[in-house]
Amino acid sequence: MTAIDDRPARPGMRTSRWTRLMADPVFQARCARIPLLRRLVRREGEAMFDLVAGFCHSQILQAFVRFDIPAQLLDAPSPTAALAQRASVPLRNMTLLLNGAASLGLLRQRRGLWQLTTRGAALAGVPGLQQMIAHHDVLYRDLSDPVAFFRDEVTTELADFWPYVFGAGGAADPAVAQTYSQLMADSQSLVAQDTLDAVDLGRARCIMDVGGGTGAFLTAVGARHAAPQLMLFDLPAVVPAARQRFAQAGLSARTTIHAGSFRDDPLPKGADVITLVRVLYDHADDTVVALLRSIRGALPPGGRIIVSEPMTGGPRPTRAGDAYFALYCQAMRTGAARSRGQVSDLLVQAGFGDVRMPRSARPFVTGVVTGVNPS
Repeated sequence: MTAIDDRPARPGMRTSRWTRLMADPVFQARCARIPLLRRLVRREGEAMFDLVAGFCHSQILQAFVRFDIPAQLLDAPSPTAALAQRASVPLRNMTLLLNGAASLGLLRQRRGLWQLTTRGAALAGVPGLQQMIAHHDVLYRDLSDPVAFFRDEVTTELADFWPYVFGAGGAADPAVAQTYSQLMADSQSLVAQDTLDAVDLGRARCIMDVGGGTGAFLTAVGARHAAPQLMLFDLPAVVPAARQRFAQAGLSARTTIHAGSFRDDPLPKGADVITLVRVLYDHADDTVVALLRSIRGALPPGGRIIVSEPMTGGPRPTRAGDAYFALYCQAMRTGAARSRGQVSDLLVQAGFGDVRMPRSARPFVTGVVTGVNPS
């Protein structure tokens, strides 16, 4: 799991004078009256209030999505009354919701009609984003008592929502597998795009995606690169949907599916590139190292491993990695969101060399780390 920095503060270390001053309400009030400092005080005050009101913002966002408002407004602008009627929501409450969504930059109203802003249109168009937001009610319940959550005193629902992390036995039910596989596939588009922009797979002979679900990433690979053969290794429960996806994409002739669990079964050989897309953060360090060593054993000398998943910021925490994905993984109770440096260390521990961290166009979407099997 993630290492903890428990080093004591050095003797004599004190909070800076500026920090202590900013904590003083009297000083804040004085700054608000000084033209050169007024903007700083206002900006920090607004940012603080956004933190305070963040939970309300997230609930507005979820209601906005679950009432299917983005899709409705993508078709055409609409008055408040029509949106209220479709959602079976009182007019007063729909007005409250729409004004809240407008304050978040998702909507604007012109001549009595609501329409999407650029941000709202992006929300409507990004594959999988609305599905991810819609299932956040599970995470909200897990975080309803944050003190108990951080003390590990709650049994989280997300631990049951993603049963595959416990091995093949946890995801034997095809209906359950369909639930999580569809959500993963829906949200895979941006991850696949950014991964393939960060690494060149055009010269690969055969690419195996381990834990690749129904094949969304390999389908993106096949669409971009015509030469490589494609191999999928994942649990038996997802195989039927994977076959269907490859057939619809016209990739059946290039694709081989191997059913199994990397916890229990050896990985097939034959690939010179093996990818792990949103896999490692589901598992603890010992499971990850065992998987990486198994992958190294399946790769030929000079074969490459590519890890792509949301990552934390390491010494420079990020909102996406440290204030969202890290908590999500904690609620799953099996893994941890890691920084690129931590992933690199695990690759080295498993025996990989030439470890690199190519830049991702959108670090809030995914981070990428690669390595080479030296022998």
